[in-house]
Amino acid sequence: MVWNFKEGAAVDEAFKRLCALISNLNNSANTRFPDAKASVVLGIGFEAWHLLKLPQPLPKEFEVYTPIAGAKHTAVATKGDLHLHIRSDACSFCIDAAAAVSDVLNAVAESAEEIHGFRYWDSRSILGFVDGTENPHGEDRQYFGIIGDEDPYYKGGSYLFVQKYIHDMQAWKSLPVSEQEKVIGRSKADDIEMPDDMKPSNSHSALANVGDDFKIVRDNMPFGNVSTNEMGTYFLAYASAFSTVKKMLTNMFKGSPEGNYDRILDFSTAKTGTLFFVPTFEMLDSFGD
Repeated sequence: MVWNFKEGAAVDEAFKRLCALISNLNNSANTRFPDAKASVVLGIGFEAWHLLKLPQPLPKEFEVYTPIAGAKHTAVATKGDLHLHIRSDACSFCIDAAAAVSDVLNAVAESAEEIHGFRYWDSRSILGFVDGTENPHGEDRQYFGIIGDEDPYYKGGSYLFVQKYIHDMQAWKSLPVSEQEKVIGRSKADDIEMPDDMKPSNSHSALANVGDDFKIVRDNMPFGNVSTNEMGTYFLAYASAFSTVKKMLTNMFKGSPEGNYDRILDFSTAKTGTLFFVPTFEMLDSFGD
């Protein structure tokens, strides 16, 4: 869910209530649904951070995200004051948590996006390829996804960048599987990456992977409406450094070298793009006091 504050609304009290609610929902989920992987993550936008008079100086790489425009495709920038990432294997928890959040925010904010994602087979995107294969694991997941000692005041927080992509499914399905595999750079059936000497330089895996020292934690979700052919991917990237996300987007949309853009963009259009900062529970408690 993405929310934008209404102009002139008295937001301070509602935000304090929201911070307390987020802690409450997570504590309750841990008790009631210990095996459902239920959680609620709050992200705060750059403009909202200032409006709410939250701590200064800001997180080191927290900034106004501006569009990244290539010759053909653009990673657009859209407004977002608050982002709620609600997750659970039990859909009922997601609905109830979203309703509780809405009860707090309706008077002071307007909903800009509400995306209901789902797991598609073995973690595949709706395009049919496994999504998130390059995600770090174990200790690397925390290293690349969570801010560390480089920014002590905000240690434990995370940068969250989100985009809503809509896919041209008819054009995509018209491609033979062998051509789809060249677009992605991996085999479709068993998710094996092509050797470097066979992988096209404009494939998604060639351009979205910016090196072993620069990774993000993806939690992408497919969504959509089959009957209207509005199928998409909600891209969620948690990162210890937003500069890594920008490097990836620049590779994809401008190209590496410039002009050699990610061919998946010929079938997937970015409709939104917003940067948020995700505070720790301790930060939320201090914001709510």
